[in-house]
Amino acid sequence: MSRLWSRLGARTAAVALLSVGVAGGFYLGEDRETQQQGLTEQVSVEVDRADFAYQRERQSAHQVKFAQQRAAEYQAKLRAAQAAKEAAERARKAEAAAASRKREREAAANAPAKPYTGPIPASCEEYSGNRKTGCAMTIDAGFGISEFPCLEKLWTKESGWNHKARNSSTGAYGIPQAYPGNKMSSVASDWQTNPATQIKWGLGYIKGRYKTPCGAWTYFQNNHTY
Repeated sequence: MSRLWSRLGARTAAVALLSVGVAGGFYLGEDRETQQQGLTEQVSVEVDRADFAYQRERQSAHQVKFAQQRAAEYQAKLRAAQAAKEAAERARKAEAAAASRKREREAAANAPAKPYTGPIPASCEEYSGNRKTGCAMTIDAGFGISEFPCLEKLWTKESGWNHKARNSSTGAYGIPQAYPGNKMSSVASDWQTNPATQIKWGLGYIKGRYKTPCGAWTYFQNNHTY
């Protein structure tokens, strides 16, 4: 704006100088009144011309400022649209991942249990299902049959010997309620569907931490976890 005012000032000064010059020349003439009227009209024209130029430059500056503002608004809309697009893509990926995990859980829940093919000692015949497998594997792991009643109570409390049991609060899974469940993949990849894989992992965990199933059961009774 200061530049516009300086231009206007320059034009005004020019008009003033012209007025003085014309006034001086006309002062020497014969028809002073007629000359003075012509001077006034010429000065008025010059002033109008300078004012028009000032208004035109002012309007031009306003248009430039308006265009810059519109460009900034457009860029802001582009950034907002890109941010919304990225957020939608993240939401889509999260939804797809959640759907994939749900399908995996449903597949595991619907998959048939792999039958245990190992030998079943006569001392385990009183049990059935996963408990019978657990009894046989307890003896095979080197624990005496006297330890199995402790294991039977422990995993009855934890999962009811259901190899598909999932704790909705913690995510613990399977007969031994391993947390997270994929820890049992250290034994085999079928940890979600194979009771024998889960029992083998659970017996190894108990042996490493509590020595025996009865040691784990005693700890559970005192702490409600193991």
